[in-house]
Amino acid sequence: MYTRLLFPTDGSDPARAALEYALDVAADHDATLHVLTVADTNQDSLTRIGGQVVDVLESAGREVVDEAVDRADARGVETVSAVLQGDPAKTIVDYADEYDIDLVVMPTHGRTGLTRVFLGSVTERVVGAATVPVVVVTPEEDREFVYPPRTVLVATDGSAAAGLALESGIALARATGAALHLLHVVETASLGFDVRSAVASEEFDQRADEILTEAVARAEDAGVDVVTRSTAHGRPYREIRSYLTDNEVDLVSLGVHGETDFSRSVLGGVATKIVRSSPVPVLLRREPDDVDS
Repeated sequence: MYTRLLFPTDGSDPARAALEYALDVAADHDATLHVLTVADTNQDSLTRIGGQVVDVLESAGREVVDEAVDRADARGVETVSAVLQGDPAKTIVDYADEYDIDLVVMPTHGRTGLTRVFLGSVTERVVGAATVPVVVVTPEEDREFVYPPRTVLVATDGSAAAGLALESGIALARATGAALHLLHVVETASLGFDVRSAVASEEFDQRADEILTEAVARAEDAGVDVVTRSTAHGRPYREIRSYLTDNEVDLVSLGVHGETDFSRSVLGGVATKIVRSSPVPVLLRREPDDVDS
């Protein structure tokens, strides 16, 4: 399923923890892991000081990359390493395109300072522009991530982006033998208590059934037999988050309506909340720019 993985790292503790997950994925699929560090040359301070500081950053980046490569070697994972200059998010996306990367694995946050900025903003910008799936990991001391996953959840609303997330979830379940769970959340927060809201709620439930029936059919056509479908009512973020913990899910796949705009964060409200608090890795698929053309 995956032959080339990309792991961007800044050497921070969250990145080191996320590396273990990336190595688990690479080892399970016998994939090559590309390890990349980007020296952020867009910072004004670096521009004023000049190239000598950039050389220092590249030297520090090489140490970070070498450490990750050593850990991969110990796991028997083949690696390709690179230290590049530029805008971190754009450089990561361009690298993924140039080297035909199948999957990017990133932590939600890293360190800040003179070297580079590798916060959630970078991760969000990568998700919002990448043409390949991105798995985002939120490392915490009390969390142990499982790969290959035993249970994969796809949260779907029937959109084009959710269709891509479903595609990835099905492929992952088929490749790993994981049980596939499908969830649609009917958002009821905006509904009142009059007759019109009752009619609307019935229509939403009917639409939910149609979305889930189509999703189950796609999974079964792909050879995935273990499929659990559920409809929840409430706020999507809260219901998805509850489902993750109540059903011991190991990975959740979500669609994102992104833009190729590196100047800002592009994750949607639900995806942002899930990414920043999920107890499990989140696989994100961006809707292509020309999806309606």
